[in-house]
Amino acid sequence: MSFIETDIDNARKILISNQLNFTGHKKTFNNLLYGIIEKLSYVQIDTISVVERSHHHILWSRMNDYDKRKLDDLLEKDKLIFEYWAHAASYLPMKDYRFSLLRKDAFRKKHKEWGSANRKIIKRVYDRIKSDGPMQSRNFIDKKKPGKGWWDWKPSKDALDFLFHSGKLMVCRRSGFQKVFDITERVLPGNVNSSYPSEKEVFTNLILNSLNANGFSEEREIMYLRKYDRKLFTKVINELKEDKKIIDFKIKEMKDSDYYVQTNRVEDLIPKNMTDELYVLSPFDNLIIDRRKIRNLFGFDFQLECYLPGHKRKFGYFCLPVLYKNKFIGRIDLKADRKSKILFIQNIFFENHHKKSNSFNKILMKKLNLFAGFCGCESVNKLI
Repeated sequence: MSFIETDIDNARKILISNQLNFTGHKKTFNNLLYGIIEKLSYVQIDTISVVERSHHHILWSRMNDYDKRKLDDLLEKDKLIFEYWAHAASYLPMKDYRFSLLRKDAFRKKHKEWGSANRKIIKRVYDRIKSDGPMQSRNFIDKKKPGKGWWDWKPSKDALDFLFHSGKLMVCRRSGFQKVFDITERVLPGNVNSSYPSEKEVFTNLILNSLNANGFSEEREIMYLRKYDRKLFTKVINELKEDKKIIDFKIKEMKDSDYYVQTNRVEDLIPKNMTDELYVLSPFDNLIIDRRKIRNLFGFDFQLECYLPGHKRKFGYFCLPVLYKNKFIGRIDLKADRKSKILFIQNIFFENHHKKSNSFNKILMKKLNLFAGFCGCESVNKLI
């Protein structure tokens, strides 16, 4: 068998089941929260908190009894996850720590001149954290010595960022939403594999992580927003095929599709049962982040408009995609007012194929009431 093929309806089910259905994993994962992050391979962090910050929203969508404090514990106490860069700032499984070393090395080389020009301030920041313990950027307050005419300390946020991205510092915890840094040696657990990986190993890890998280993926999705050697990537793909670890995956309605699946998952790839769940997703959710894939599979053209000037927005500053059963049926513009404890529905836009009904409205309002509680609100201001 050189490839397997299915139709677009089954492909949607495969993606949704892999990305969102974790109800059957409670017995498998001793720690369900960590199991979700490990399965997804990353959870994106973002500063926007119109409703709730993206990493919390992403995890809540898969675990409705999600407790934010448990994520803090995974990072600070259990040290099962760490904060670094996937295609964006993310929480990552600690088991994948070694695969971040290539990017850290590349960052140091790319910013070598800046590092050299600012070596004194970089050393001061690093040495102070090493001697005094974990700190955040606000701890570096400029001090002026009498008669000296200049600053005793002039550390900058850039120095912290440089040390973080180059691997000398890690985030040991968050205080509010502010990073607290410590030297890497004190953050890493003793049993972590920190051996330097080859580029081939990094590609292999990215490929298998993506297939595990999504069920099926193509090259463009796997290497999303990453610079890479395409010849080496092709070589790794071919070797994985030869070793019968992956196999080509075709979607009948998509003639140019060039996806892969893990060979050992072929038999149970298509889920037997799909729940009629409704999801109000974060725009940074792992399922929706690859806009092209969602457009091709679901015919849903989603764009986050907060980065657009106001006059160019069609749907609102922070519209959230709404998934029902195996279709994206619309987007909803929500805002959590934590002073009044009201989740405001500012607008809602349904796709043409969606059929409105009283029963659906009840399902939607039930989900929005749950979401309101998650966002620290007590009620929903209904506009529908």
